[in-house]
Amino acid sequence: MSDTSLSEMEFWAAQMRKGAISRREFFGRATALAVVIGAGGSVLPSFAQAAEPKKGGYARFGMSDASQQDTLDPGTWPASFSQAAFNGSLCNNLTEIAADGSIIGDLAESFEPANGTKKWIFKIRKGVTFHDGKALTVKDIQESFHHHMGAKSTSGAAPLVSQIESITADSVDKVLFTLKSASADFPYLVADYHLSIFPAKDGGGIDWQRGVGTGAFALENFTPGESAKMVRNQNYHKNNKPYFDEIEYIAIMDATARMNAFVTGEVEFINDLDVKSIALVERSTGLKVERTPSLRHFTFDMDTSTKPFDNPDVRTALKYAIDRDDIIRKVYLGEAVKGNDTPVAVTMPFYHETPPQNDYDVEKAKAFLAKVGLTSLDVDLSVAEAAFPGAVEAAVLFQQHAAKAGINVNVVREADDGYWDNIFLKKPFSGCDWYGRATCDWLFSTAYADGAAWNNTHWKNPRFNELLIQARAETDQAKRAAQYAEMQQLIHDDGGVITVAFVNWTNGMSKKIGHGTIGGIFPCDNMRMAERWWMA
Repeated sequence: MSDTSLSEMEFWAAQMRKGAISRREFFGRATALAVVIGAGGSVLPSFAQAAEPKKGGYARFGMSDASQQDTLDPGTWPASFSQAAFNGSLCNNLTEIAADGSIIGDLAESFEPANGTKKWIFKIRKGVTFHDGKALTVKDIQESFHHHMGAKSTSGAAPLVSQIESITADSVDKVLFTLKSASADFPYLVADYHLSIFPAKDGGGIDWQRGVGTGAFALENFTPGESAKMVRNQNYHKNNKPYFDEIEYIAIMDATARMNAFVTGEVEFINDLDVKSIALVERSTGLKVERTPSLRHFTFDMDTSTKPFDNPDVRTALKYAIDRDDIIRKVYLGEAVKGNDTPVAVTMPFYHETPPQNDYDVEKAKAFLAKVGLTSLDVDLSVAEAAFPGAVEAAVLFQQHAAKAGINVNVVREADDGYWDNIFLKKPFSGCDWYGRATCDWLFSTAYADGAAWNNTHWKNPRFNELLIQARAETDQAKRAAQYAEMQQLIHDDGGVITVAFVNWTNGMSKKIGHGTIGGIFPCDNMRMAERWWMA
């Protein structure tokens, strides 16, 4: 065996675990090296802890982003605690995102377009029941979507369901969605974690207050800001799932406390493992670091409707006043990829480069301030560790970088608990943790379209919104690519987002947990870790 070739294999394996190369690229390189390495053994990484799932056990997940203001209302689920516990364990959607990123049926056993893609017909799976024994009906689906619709809706899914013109029963087991304009991506959109299906109430609306869903686990108790405990749904519609007998999502907001709970065995999983603890976990015989390539990105968002951020030159000055390389080196220890002020990851369909790269340039920052007659600028930046891992440290470094351009970034340390209720969408300059989405339409409709419920920058660009509608209905892929390319450039040039970095999901996991390939569109195996994982 060649030591050089083996070292190269290990290098590329490490690059893949960090997300620097894709699995496809890694296996291509591994195949090329296989002849050199020969039959002396394999260093291919394992993507599962056990060949076959088995039932039983009590899994405890230590989560970083719970809040005392969390509720069971699906329109309000702001972060991975509520999303994984309630969307991913308690409930189901019409469709779900598989681990490989494809869209598959969940409560819908099939779906197909009609009238181009302006209509979509979903056939409802037979035999599905809620935890209280009530059979799933088309009415439950209609009312679950209506819950997010309407001019006064504040749901995070409001911009997605605003595309819907009507929802009608096509038969006893088919529901027809008629859209305002064609959308080839609609089956992806209905997998949004807000669009969980709850039982309809007599007279309209849904009964979310009781916490009764169709999901892999039934709710035993829920204390906001503390924990959600659940037991296996014996009548779950997915063959042989779930595997755990019981699960519990436990709120552990402090990173050190979360790590302590993990290493002492109080929990089997923690999200957002502190990068400074990675080496410690990797040396442990019973624990491991689970890196999942993702579309996740960390941002500092400027409210473009308020001063001074309503001026595009001020926004550009701030984009040049941050040294992202310094933040990635010091805060994330190299476990991140530099952003360029768009939300589209390089691995997404229709990704397009957006020149120039907004690298740290004090003179350019000063020049853009000078265009509006300023030699200095004072801004408050609201952050908390709940905003995104390392947000406070990143903000302090930003403060140091910007000072050299005459910009005083006053870092306001906000409370972790309630951050997403009290700061997000409310403070004019704040840190934000974005998951990304499986499609550009989903991503843009959620966070950048005029009127989108989660448009944290309050950005309104007429050309962008025109292109969003056009691209949604466009069937010529070359034209659609050009439309999305222009939209990305508009965000880069005019938008209010400072994209600091793209990162993997980096979690701590006990080797007692078994799993298959882990999905990375959303956290926690696309929210479905509770039903997909098992005790090895």
